[in-house]
Amino acid sequence: MERRKNILLLFLPLLALALMARAGQQTGKTQPAQQKPAPSGGNAPAMAPSPNAPQFAFGGNVAEVPATFVQNLIFLPVKLGDSEPSLFVLDTSASVTSIAPGWAKELGFPPNARASIVLPGVMFPFESLPAVARNDFASYAGRPYDGTIGADVLSRSVVVIDYARETVRIYDPGSYKYAGHGGVFPLSFSNKMPVIRAKMATPKGKQVEGDFAINSSLIAGIVVSEKFSEAHHVFPHKGKFTVAYDPQLAGGENVSLFRLRYLKVAGSAAEDTIAELSSSKLAGTDDPRLVGVLGAGFLRRFNIVLDYPHKRIIFDVNTHFHDYDEEDKSGIAVVAKGSGLKTFEVVHVVPGSPAAQVGIKAGDVIAGINDEAAADMSLDAIRDLFRRVGYKYKVTIQRGDQTKEVTVATERLL
Repeated sequence: MERRKNILLLFLPLLALALMARAGQQTGKTQPAQQKPAPSGGNAPAMAPSPNAPQFAFGGNVAEVPATFVQNLIFLPVKLGDSEPSLFVLDTSASVTSIAPGWAKELGFPPNARASIVLPGVMFPFESLPAVARNDFASYAGRPYDGTIGADVLSRSVVVIDYARETVRIYDPGSYKYAGHGGVFPLSFSNKMPVIRAKMATPKGKQVEGDFAINSSLIAGIVVSEKFSEAHHVFPHKGKFTVAYDPQLAGGENVSLFRLRYLKVAGSAAEDTIAELSSSKLAGTDDPRLVGVLGAGFLRRFNIVLDYPHKRIIFDVNTHFHDYDEEDKSGIAVVAKGSGLKTFEVVHVVPGSPAAQVGIKAGDVIAGINDEAAADMSLDAIRDLFRRVGYKYKVTIQRGDQTKEVTVATERLL
């Protein structure tokens, strides 16, 4: 329960809002939000009254949410009535908001019960909150899975993600006005994910323009559909690439990594971006019109306005836009398992890579790096170390009952 204590402090100023949520559960009623006038200009329609409208604290119309960003995934602090707080992942691929079955059981929360979820400064009432498992999420994300914020929250509010400052704001859609100069995309969906138009140039210079789905819970940056590539001859001559392993795709999938010349969104081209070629459904392979999916590793280059009520998504470039994409340089794919997610297991080793050359194998456990115990590290930190070029790491490996030390010298694989 230690991981809950720090989050709990975020909610003390919002005790009144939490008590209101609890009262709503006890009476079976929710207080309708005060209707705000529709924003002027643009193409924003007037917002229809709704008993499920978000309720902002102190009669306001915006909430600043102290989000936690892990591997560019966004976690928002959530309370259910007067429960202890937890962190729900913001997921543009999820159609519904849900709670992890294990966390629901720990709270004594009955399945599909009426509930109100409370974030700092705003409350969302639900007629039914389902319990949905995401079995592998904790292992590839490196943190416990408590629940998901999905489209049924996004459809009732305007959510502004500032990847540069790692903050999230939630607005009453009736009063929100956008005043920036970003690229505005009309809202459409594929496989439950919002879709935008973008253009990429392959390593050989072939330009491909098409639809990319937006998945904020996908750690990878750009995932190109292998089915789309084959149908449209996107990579007829693959050129320079490296094989890799993505533990999130299809429960673990071998992929090919490329450096695109660029990927352009709303007129802004991010150069030398890394793309994975994948046959997974997460790459949009069951929708033949999709080129692929843009995940958190690419989305971090923008500040993004998810304005579902006004049927639009807005992309503003931020200070990370020109960051150079760094691939793994060790050949090790690692996930977190065990108590506290502190068992870092190697699930794949790229043939011929620095890790393969020193005898690391799938199934090995990383017990420490450079005399620092794995128990004092995080999955995110380990992956970041192995993205650095020209380093030599003393890696302590456990294989069954045996322990040995090897030196992994990182080098560019792409």
